[in-house]
Parts: sequence; C-alpha cells; structure tokens
Amino acid sequence: MIGRKGMGRASPILLVLLALGFFFASYNLLTVVIHNKASYSGLWGADRLIEPVIQRHGNAKNSKYHVALTATDAPYSQWQCRIMYYWYKKVKDMPGSDMGKFTRVLHSGNADNLMEEIPTVVVDPLPGGLDRGYIVLNRPWAFVQWLEKTTVEEEYILMAEPDHIFVNPLPNLAHGNSPAGYPFFYIIPAENEKIIRKFYPEEKGPVTDIDPIGNSPVIIKKSLLEEIAPTWVNVSLRMKDDPETDKAFGWVLEMYAYAVASALHGVRHILRKDFMLQPPWDLEVGKTFIIHFTYGCDYNLKGELTYGKIGEWRFDKRSYLSGPPPRNLSLPPPGVPESVIRLVKMVNEATANIPGWNTLTSG
Repeated sequence: MIGRKGMGRASPILLVLLALGFFFASYNLLTVVIHNKASYSGLWGADRLIEPVIQRHGNAKNSKYHVALTATDAPYSQWQCRIMYYWYKKVKDMPGSDMGKFTRVLHSGNADNLMEEIPTVVVDPLPGGLDRGYIVLNRPWAFVQWLEKTTVEEEYILMAEPDHIFVNPLPNLAHGNSPAGYPFFYIIPAENEKIIRKFYPEEKGPVTDIDPIGNSPVIIKKSLLEEIAPTWVNVSLRMKDDPETDKAFGWVLEMYAYAVASALHGVRHILRKDFMLQPPWDLEVGKTFIIHFTYGCDYNLKGELTYGKIGEWRFDKRSYLSGPPPRNLSLPPPGVPESVIRLVKMVNEATANIPGWNTLTSG
C-alpha cells in the first residue's frame, strides 16, 4: 500500500527561502548555458538529429497522442497548468495537430480545486520521505499509477510539464516504436560514464546508446511507456540513493534516470531540436512547437539580457511561487528577442481569458 505524504501549507519564510534557492540554482544553470550554448549543436551526431520539418507517419493505426501533464496542487504548479491547458485547447484542432485528449496527472494524493476546469486523474506521491525533497522524483511513479488505473484511447502519449506552452500545432513526431524527444545540451551520458555504469552495465552497450534527453517533452508509444515507466521509477530511486550520483546530477537526476531506463529497454529516441524552444536563449519561435519558460528572462531597458542578474524588466515563473502572476503583464522593452515577447503575450492572452484567474487559491 502506497502511503500518502502529509501535505501542509508553506509558510511565508519557507516561500522566501525557496525563491532564493530557485534563483541561485537558476543563476548557476544560466552560467552553464552561457558557456555551452555555442557548442550546443555539436554534441550529437548529425544522424541523431532531425531537421525541423513536420513528418507525417502513416504506419500508425492511430497517430493521435494523449497529452499527459504531471503536476502538484501547489499554487505555483496550478497557475502554470491553467495556462498550459488554455493553449492546448487553442491549438488542439488546428491543421497539423495530432493532439488527442488531455490529462493532468496530479501526484499530490488529493483532489484540488482545478478538477472541474482541467481533466485530472489523482495519484499518490511516493511514500513519505522517499523523494527526499526532490519533488520531481514523483513524476515516474505518477506515470506508473496513471497507466495502471486509466484507459488511454490514443496509441501515443506526450509527456509534458506545467511550464510548457503550445506555440504551434504539434504533430506526432514519433515514428512507430521510435519515440521523439528533445536533446538537452546538459544531458551528456558520455561525460558521466563512471556514474552511468552503476545503472547501465557494460554488457548493455556503450553509454552513447543513452539519449541526451529527459522524459519531457517526449512523444512515445503507450505500450513502450508501460514497459519503461517501472524501470524509470527504480533507476530514479537508485540514483537518488547513491550520494555520488545525487551530487553529480542534482536537479536533472530524474532526466538522466529516464534516459538510462529507456536505453535499458533498447529504446532510442528521434532527437527533435524543433520540439521546444527555451527563452531567453532561443531567440525566435519559428516553426518550433513548445515554449518552455523554465529560465528567468531579465533585461535592462535597452533590451539587453542581464545574465542571471535581476533586470529592470523581468519575467520569471519563480516570482510567483505563492500565487499566479497578475493579468496584463508589461511587455518587454524594445530590443528583446521575439521568443520572450511571444511568451509574455501568450501568458497575457491566457490569463485574460481564464475565468477567475486572480481568485483561485490552492485547496
């Protein structure tokens, strides 16, 4: 029997500490981005990357995919889910979209006040203390439970996150038993071979067989995810339990765990750079499909990025840990990249049209 972790309200002091922690973690990651962005496209062989073109796959009986969004009942997660679901509904039936139904997989163990607004299935978090404060460790366990208790009509599943916004209609990028994933420049199994070998033994093959991905965004055949998900849970817990691995992988541990679990099942992903863009580093939207607003966007009034320093103009999701951002956020100053402008405009459109935006509280 899976126990349910006790859920309590966060104190203002805790929220401040969390905000500071998020800021410094983001700053360190931004520094990594700055130093590695130039070599981003050279980390994988050309045969592993697919150019940004829409490919239609006629070999699948049902090319539709189910959008599965893992989330908690915290206000920080809720407001992002509401924006994400708004844009799902907006692009779902547009030409070029293979979107099917939508499920928010709520791994807080209890129903919340978005149950009627967003299609939701409630699952349990890991037993108390097992996640060791690493909340995303609940994600693989959430997928295992959801797949066991739910009948998914679509043949494929898109694993998504609250801070994803659909900026263009998203087709099914998978091809048969080959899932589609986004290549993250900081997931580099070959540079962590000593650690990877603890979980991916030599007899399984070279570490280059492990894709440079996380679990999201990924479009994958449902039957494959049903096989991989339990392994993903076990690898995640083993990695978290190993001090060397936990220290080396930090906040991307669960991403490495999914990559390793997939490789253990012999699954390779089609790597799609056009799957997602991440402002402020990706400057143009173009034909990409998802905006991932995980990084803070800080600019001075000249439109210059201030690299982890709080700007005169900023948009950072971590500024809204305890509640949603206000409607009608100010637009960036002249000179800011189109990707950031588009992000803020899309947030503003969603918040202007979602009923009760400023009144929703967790519960």
